[in-house]
Amino acid sequence: MNEGDIILAALPQADGRVKNRPAVVLRKLPPYGDMLVCGVSTQTHQLVTGFDEWITKSDDDFVASGLLADSIIRLGFLAVLSLQSIRGSIGVISPKRHRRLLHRLSAYLVKKVK
Repeated sequence: MNEGDIILAALPQADGRVKNRPAVVLRKLPPYGDMLVCGVSTQTHQLVTGFDEWITKSDDDFVASGLLADSIIRLGFLAVLSLQSIRGSIGVISPKRHRRLLHRLSAYLVKKVK
């Protein structure tokens, strides 16, 4: 697995169930190589404007992503997964999109809360 890959993995849902879902690998974490991922969803009504990111059929990296429909990359749906829990890779997003996601997430994490 590489950063920027879109994988299939069993991700915990808000209701406690676990469901196989696509996710974007954001970073490989030390010391064991676990992966920080964010979920991908076709439930576009859940988009958090200015935080999540659309990926649509008209995007240059859509075909390479392996996704089947317009989706949102949900930066608020994070998980840390071991390599064993990842079922496989279905595609990849562009390096530019991957960097944009990392910058947006890190900017949010260091943002001062009043």
